[in-house]
Amino acid sequence: MSELKDFQKLVIANASGVKGLSKGDTAPDFSLPNAFGKKILLSQALKSGIVIIKFYRGEWCPICNLDLRAIQQHLPQIRSLGASLIAISPQRPDDALTAIQKNELEYEVLSDADQEVIKAYNLQFDPGEDYHQRRDLSVLNGGGLKTLPVPATFIVNTNQIIEAAHVEANYTERMGPREIIEVIEKMVNKM
Repeated sequence: MSELKDFQKLVIANASGVKGLSKGDTAPDFSLPNAFGKKILLSQALKSGIVIIKFYRGEWCPICNLDLRAIQQHLPQIRSLGASLIAISPQRPDDALTAIQKNELEYEVLSDADQEVIKAYNLQFDPGEDYHQRRDLSVLNGGGLKTLPVPATFIVNTNQIIEAAHVEANYTERMGPREIIEVIEKMVNKM
């Protein structure tokens, strides 16, 4: 187990320079395929209200799956506040479909196989050679890249401005549903 902990520390250290976008930044627009190949545009989703964007490593990541399921449990409350949710990984649309089915998700799961959106949000990093010897990201990622996104959550207002950002090199720490809902409630109360 201590070997795994050292391995985790190495991955976290390799991600530590990644800061992502911040509160107040304009969220880059994107058009990405969902699990069924349909293109989803951020700018279009924002016409209906606040959008939560969750970047995750892939459906193979147990912590990511726990996070995706946790937010799914709060989806009715999120929707009641006029917000929607989009999850993005570097995997293929087929893998997004696997994530939806495995976790019984009722929100958009998008594929950023070339990692252009991951790069635009300043989240891309190389987890290191030790990691590559343990897990072949070129097979897991849609575009064959050996990089990952630092898991992140962005809450974007209808003017495409990031109201809250959680970017954490320690992939075991995520912005939880309660915190997300609190931010959205404050945003709704300001409107």
